[in-house]
Amino acid sequence: MHVIGTAGHVDHGKSSLVHALTGIDPDRLREEKEREMTIDLGFAWLTLPNGEPVGIIDVPGHRDFVENMLAGVGGIDAALFVVAVDEGVMPQTREHLAILDLLEVSAGVVALTKADLAESEDWTEMVMAVVSETLEGTALEDAPIIPVSARTRQGFDELLNALQESLAQAQPRADRGRPRLPIDRVFTISGFGTVVTGTLIDGSFEVGQAVEVQPKGLKARVRGLQTHREKVQRALPGSRVAMNLTGVSRSDVKRGDVVTIPGWLRGTLLSDVQIRYLATAARPLRHNTELKLFSGAAETLARVRLLGQDEVQPGEMAWAQLRLTDPVALTKGDRFILRVPSPPSTVGGGVILDPNPGRRYRRFRADVIERLEQLAQGDPGDIIVHILIRRGPTPAREVLSADIPGDAPAEVLAQMLAEGRVIALGAQANIQNPATSGQLVVTRVWWTDLTERFSRLLSSYHQRYPLRAGMGREALRSGLRLDPKVFNASIVRASAGEILVDEGATIRLPAHAVRFSPEQQRKVDGLLASFRGRPYATPSVKESIAIIGEDVLGVLLARGELVKVSSDVLFLPGTYDQMVARIRATIESEGSITLAQTRDLFSTSRKYAQSILEYLDATGVTKRVGDARILPG
Repeated sequence: MHVIGTAGHVDHGKSSLVHALTGIDPDRLREEKEREMTIDLGFAWLTLPNGEPVGIIDVPGHRDFVENMLAGVGGIDAALFVVAVDEGVMPQTREHLAILDLLEVSAGVVALTKADLAESEDWTEMVMAVVSETLEGTALEDAPIIPVSARTRQGFDELLNALQESLAQAQPRADRGRPRLPIDRVFTISGFGTVVTGTLIDGSFEVGQAVEVQPKGLKARVRGLQTHREKVQRALPGSRVAMNLTGVSRSDVKRGDVVTIPGWLRGTLLSDVQIRYLATAARPLRHNTELKLFSGAAETLARVRLLGQDEVQPGEMAWAQLRLTDPVALTKGDRFILRVPSPPSTVGGGVILDPNPGRRYRRFRADVIERLEQLAQGDPGDIIVHILIRRGPTPAREVLSADIPGDAPAEVLAQMLAEGRVIALGAQANIQNPATSGQLVVTRVWWTDLTERFSRLLSSYHQRYPLRAGMGREALRSGLRLDPKVFNASIVRASAGEILVDEGATIRLPAHAVRFSPEQQRKVDGLLASFRGRPYATPSVKESIAIIGEDVLGVLLARGELVKVSSDVLFLPGTYDQMVARIRATIESEGSITLAQTRDLFSTSRKYAQSILEYLDATGVTKRVGDARILPG
């Protein structure tokens, strides 16, 4: 699931374009309709030509509302960058482009709106050339530029195809098992209570799940979830989500808070960062300057403690600590924007290296700069998870053969295995030496997803075939579409964890047991009575199936309540044991036994006598010599 965000100068037709594309008016506020201007975030959705549903965040373009725009663009996968053909590149065009660049939104399409108002084709081509020049050196420099008109729908097919292609190249949203929903809107619905919306990142949420709202640490529970106004049981990474929360009131929650799972995320007032200071900034950035920080949907004032230097020139990078006025829930790798409060303008941005360093550093220490440089290369644990997300199940030694920073990546992997962030497949729950182990390892999210698929497939099979002991091993592997090595290792791990029961040829859920209905049991009792009444001339396989059904007969055979000695002959196990004992005794006393003797011994027909003798030959109880049977050896 993907989310597209609009960007561009005020009155360049962003909302009109979204309305024409989706049929949804993103301007939801009365003031927006009165002023014919987007003031706050608007939301819509559409279906691409390939059938993929995508969310759209429509942002304000007016300079007075750029900070509202920042609350929406942090979670987008691609930009719908809007430039009006009758005005061309304007101040907020450049500022929005700089913001997208700082946030590293590299996927996108430029919509040259109001194409029906162009003076001539030459004018349109000139504007396209100016836009192309403006995009040079930014994350969107390769974005296609498509003239469109919301009034005539000119260029819509080309625009939708370009958006589809752009999203196909975007990095998929990873499920790291630590879901975060940065809240960009809060409201109440009568009868339901508090509802928050946002773009879900880093994990999934389910209805009924216990959650926290950070940075306040409020406890809540998910009462309901919607995506594109459709109720869902589970919300997936990258989707626009409306979440109905119980346990918190509307006044407890605000834009910029983050909904997550308990126990790992907390607010911070001090963070280590790398800053990219824009070349367009009016003056150098000096130590201890106070700026506005925007990350996710949150904003607060931040004082910049430069490390290793006293000022940063426009166009330069810098290491710094940010001292925040209000706590913000941040994680390593989060991107942020910095703006001058007055007159308001975007001057830079960057990435969070350590959201909770715990202390202020001395500003001119080489070891501090060295640590920040290492953090900028990537946390070993995050890199390991990223490798496994990209590769899937991978031998531990191959994971560690990748370029992982730090002195002891094997120890990091061992710790992640101990904490359950990474799961080892196979019989051994803990890998003693990851550096040399060929055992497959996966992310916890991959394993959770697989166990859910195990449960769904087996549960469906048990419901469809309640009288079968379990699902065939190969049928289950085929249904999961797993490599045999991965499948076998996963079955061993799941069996050890009592997620399923491995019975060799079949696999079942632990709770599954074959139980006959009263009517089935009545028919079974009647059939077995027939076997006891005619122990040596029993009902045939075909007759038995006609009475109790093939599946029920299969259960009796699997339980050992009947013994099948040929394609059409069955005996009770007690009868079979008695026949074997009498045949052996006859051979021991007389040296051999013939088919005719066997028939007379049990007062049965040739069919039954021949079936039992051939079965005993096949199982090694007897050995045929001419027309007689003897004991082997």
